[in-house]
Amino acid sequence: MNSRMRRRGPAPGTDGKDDVTDELQDGAGVVVLAEPRGFCAGVRRAIGVVERALDRHGPPVYVRKEIVHNAHVVSMLRRRGAVFVDSEEEVPAGSVCVFSAHGVSPAVRTTAAGRELRVIDATCPLVSKVHQEARRFARAGRTLLLIGHADHEEVEGTRGEAPERTIVVESEAAAERLDLPVDTPLAYLTQTTLAVDETVGVVDVLRRRFPDLVGPGTDDICYASQNRQDAVKELARRTDLVLVVGSPNSSNSIRMVEVARLDGTPAQLVPDVTHLEPGWFAGVGAVGLSAGASAPEVLVEEVLDRLRDMGYGRVQMATVATEDVVFSLPPAVVDPRGGRT
Repeated sequence: MNSRMRRRGPAPGTDGKDDVTDELQDGAGVVVLAEPRGFCAGVRRAIGVVERALDRHGPPVYVRKEIVHNAHVVSMLRRRGAVFVDSEEEVPAGSVCVFSAHGVSPAVRTTAAGRELRVIDATCPLVSKVHQEARRFARAGRTLLLIGHADHEEVEGTRGEAPERTIVVESEAAAERLDLPVDTPLAYLTQTTLAVDETVGVVDVLRRRFPDLVGPGTDDICYASQNRQDAVKELARRTDLVLVVGSPNSSNSIRMVEVARLDGTPAQLVPDVTHLEPGWFAGVGAVGLSAGASAPEVLVEEVLDRLRDMGYGRVQMATVATEDVVFSLPPAVVDPRGGRT
């Protein structure tokens, strides 16, 4: 993994606002385009896994759950011959089965092995790190407080590492309600796609209430989620409306919309260009545009084209970081001998 990231903001001596003001005085609406946006390294890897599996084995290749949370990506892979299922039990015995980027529990792996599935694991390495931490804390005898959304696939997989020792904590209010002895040995982990500010608040409550609380050595929030949230904050500061391209079941896309709104700027989730509402743009001179980590750039380009037709013909960049992270593909789709992961 190459994990270098270089953050940068507006040019020295400027906050970026004057550039937008100058454009508006020219009588044209402005689109401020976030960078980074769209696909992260984990999503690129997961999509690449399915594509390579189809090339190697031919269709059908079965994928447990959506490979990433984006309807456009799922439709594209389905057209190539991927078959998406809700459970590994739906996959014919002995078939190729890809685990999605969100990870799975040990119980799922056991079931897949019992059905002799040829498993190819597309779990994001950053999610795998959280699974490793869950196992380590459980072995140490600590109760795990997993900060995240109980119905999210990533949380389901992580919780499965130690289900009898894991409590999902969804909010600060839930952290306040935890009915545990104050001296309970605890450890916290977080879903990788949460809003950074939201997670900090939950951890602060837990630290205040439980002195024997430990956490991961490094932040669990995905670098891509954090970078995209930082970029959205910049958009919120510079524009009148923020649009985030992403599917409704994409946690990181939803968090980006929430981050913009918390900064006081109206924001909307846009699954694709057909979801743009003319009423959003009343009195809007500058539009911020970004995309969740599972949204392909083609959807952003289509929104840009529509915005240009609506009079937003000037495009500026808002760059907060440069990402050059790359995750290698698993051996099962790289090794010429094939085999199981």
